[in-house]
Amino acid sequence: MKNKTKTRTLSANYMDIVFSKNADIRWRVKENSMVEVDMVNKGFFNSIAQKFFHRPRVSHIALDKYGSTLWFALDGTATVNDLLSKMNQTFPTESDKMLNRLVQFLTTLEKWEFIQR
Repeated sequence: MKNKTKTRTLSANYMDIVFSKNADIRWRVKENSMVEVDMVNKGFFNSIAQKFFHRPRVSHIALDKYGSTLWFALDGTATVNDLLSKMNQTFPTESDKMLNRLVQFLTTLEKWEFIQR
């Protein structure tokens, strides 16, 4: 049986996009030099969960070494191509997987509105 892997094709324009951190998002650097981002749980269902199931209003999302490195590189001037170069320099042994990892992470950060174009 063949093992199928998903491949994502990126337009050349995607590599020129400049992302910046959302100024409304609170974040901090923890003692281990990793970034922790605060995510406010909004919306109807979150309100119910907070009231009846004592769920927190704010979740603290701890980024790993890849996410923290990328977070620091998001300065509002670096293109996706610049970010890829930075990640490849920092993690040279994983450069073959870095583009997919970078695109997935940027997509997730943008979806949760931690970053913006």
